[in-house]
Amino acid sequence: MNNAHIVKSFDEDLGQIENMILEMGGMVENQIMLSIKALISRDEELATSVRQSDKAIDALEAQVDEQALKILALRQPMASDLRNVICAMKVASNLERVGDYAKNIAKRTVALNDTVSIGSSEKTLKRMGNMVQRMVNDVLNAYVSKDLDMASELITRDEEVDHMHNTLFRELLTYMMEDPRNITTCMHLLFIAKNIERMGDHTTAVAEQIHYVVTGQIPEDDRPKSDVTSQMIVETDGN
Repeated sequence: MNNAHIVKSFDEDLGQIENMILEMGGMVENQIMLSIKALISRDEELATSVRQSDKAIDALEAQVDEQALKILALRQPMASDLRNVICAMKVASNLERVGDYAKNIAKRTVALNDTVSIGSSEKTLKRMGNMVQRMVNDVLNAYVSKDLDMASELITRDEEVDHMHNTLFRELLTYMMEDPRNITTCMHLLFIAKNIERMGDHTTAVAEQIHYVVTGQIPEDDRPKSDVTSQMIVETDGN
């Protein structure tokens, strides 16, 4: 088998993996959109559909892993080729986790079915979800084109998701302190907000893998992280 044929076969194998990742990404984007739509409209049937659709994303991740392991065993790639295969597995893993968070939102939606809106929380959650959905779309484009500039911009954009999460966290804590009857609803909304914030984190992890493929290194600077909810102190009036 001549070298040109080997290179062509390897490229075809990688192309199959890339197509599966793009298919996964499209499904994940749709899951984010539908989970937020189900939340806002309190649509239990749609939420159930989101939960059931997660199995297809899991199955695609398994296919990516299987194909990648086959390439590693048969092709024994080196240097940038090896990085491409490793990156594909990590990208698929991160996309699968984003899909899991969308499924978690759908589960919380069912629990919220008979509750009313709390303040501006659902508007903020919708904005956060829309932002993360765009981030997933952009990071997939960056992955295909190996666009370092876009990958770097996405790492920075995640800060805005963190800021919105912080603001919503404060707002919901205030509602819980004002009226204990809000606690259950607010806790569900807090978990939903955290799920969306973690979606952003996994999207930036994909962006970091793009850097790894192109340069051979993960970005040295610490990823900007503005989520401070774990350290937040809420002051009361002392009454």
